[in-house]
Amino acid sequence: MVASGSENEVVGRVEKGLLIDGQWRQAAGGGTFAVEDPATGRTLGEISDATPADAMAALDAADRARAKWAAVPPRRRAEILRRAHDLLIARRHEFALLITLEMGKSLGESLAEVDYGANYLRWFGEEAVRIDGSWKVSEDGTARVLVTRHPVGPCLLITPWNAPLAMPARKIGPAVAAGCTMIVKPAPQAPLTTAALAGVLIEAGLPDGVLNTIPTTDAAAVTEPLLRDGRLRKLSFTGSTPVGRVLLAQAAGTVLRTSMELGGNAPFIVCRDADLDAAVEGAMVAKLRNVGEACIAANRFHVHAAVAEEFSEKLVSRMSTLVVGPGTDPATDLGPLIDDRQRRKVADLVDDAVAAGARVRTGGDVPAGPGYFYPPTVLTDVPARTRITREEIFGPVAAIRTFTTEADVLRDANDTEFGLVSYLYTRDLSQALRMSEHLETGMVGLNRGYVSDPSAPFGGVKQSGIGREGGNTGIDEYLEQKYIAIDATGSAAVPR
Repeated sequence: MVASGSENEVVGRVEKGLLIDGQWRQAAGGGTFAVEDPATGRTLGEISDATPADAMAALDAADRARAKWAAVPPRRRAEILRRAHDLLIARRHEFALLITLEMGKSLGESLAEVDYGANYLRWFGEEAVRIDGSWKVSEDGTARVLVTRHPVGPCLLITPWNAPLAMPARKIGPAVAAGCTMIVKPAPQAPLTTAALAGVLIEAGLPDGVLNTIPTTDAAAVTEPLLRDGRLRKLSFTGSTPVGRVLLAQAAGTVLRTSMELGGNAPFIVCRDADLDAAVEGAMVAKLRNVGEACIAANRFHVHAAVAEEFSEKLVSRMSTLVVGPGTDPATDLGPLIDDRQRRKVADLVDDAVAAGARVRTGGDVPAGPGYFYPPTVLTDVPARTRITREEIFGPVAAIRTFTTEADVLRDANDTEFGLVSYLYTRDLSQALRMSEHLETGMVGLNRGYVSDPSAPFGGVKQSGIGREGGNTGIDEYLEQKYIAIDATGSAAVPR
């Protein structure tokens, strides 16, 4: 583990500028913004603040590199991604410390994120050499149908702060594998890890202009001219549903290919026959991974009335013993939330639920500073249709309601515009399959509190997103199909 005494050294090695056409440069006008450690409030560093002019320079670079990069053999693209994977693993402790410093999660969780993000680079490196097409005889025999696949073109990849290595890797990996050039706009709360990842990819051999990074505090102004420019051919966004709606509207102007991984409101269902100890373990992972700041975090707990009190007591027992503190402390189980705004939102949701009749079983109080900490909290007797059951919490709060019938819990679980992931605990195989089929989400964790896997298609339905990241289909988001009809009417007659 990297010692805390090396924090300044680790941050100091990260480039603080914009990456455009293979060069690190200052923003036009020289503007910068501060990146804050959410555990202490101290400034980690000043980062160049990109402008619309910088964004267009990045698109110019991506467009210039487009044709040459698309022609690079798949094996070479695969080897670059594999080298980047190996470099990340070799430096995993340094990257983990960087993630913890700017995002807040514990070092153990940050190490897991490094491994997870690196695996996306390895996975898509392996997919690069498996891009295929098809050949067949037309229905009437007069033609041959040839289908080929080609990179979609320059991409804008907008990534969130809650997984500052894994989310860029999940988008950069397939873009590189497919032969696309790209512009990455990281979240201003956590741009350092993305810059460090870009440095690793350059070191691994990624040519100039293929990857460009433009951190900014004015996302709307910086992305708007990119989305209007016909040279940009793909938008991939991970973030909130309201922002996703705005981007989809803007993308309509040039009919951009879009991938949207948006908000969630995940139900966590514990049936009467569930293994309660396993369900509690799964709840700890599904609720508290990433300090609860994850789109796949369990948001609404639906527990059968016959086992609700036992489940609640077990969950309270586990959550009340967690150590809250700076993520750099090896003893910490749960770090801070990203900023004061997010902490106030979590506190407001809890206060609203309590005012409506919910009971606080543990936690629920905002501690004094420094840092943006919020304690692990369990609420029971949560009324229906309170804000905490309808909005994404993005914090370490478990809100428990009860149910008595399968029909009731499925209706409640599906009563949301979101549809990213569900969690279901039952030992009845028939019930497990039946409920999994009726849950209106793109993913289901069946007797498992963790669904993220580079080899699986990650994504949601309804207003939780469009498209899938990861799995065998993840690279398809960055490829276009071309159909070539080959005339065969002049060929020799078929023997009768």
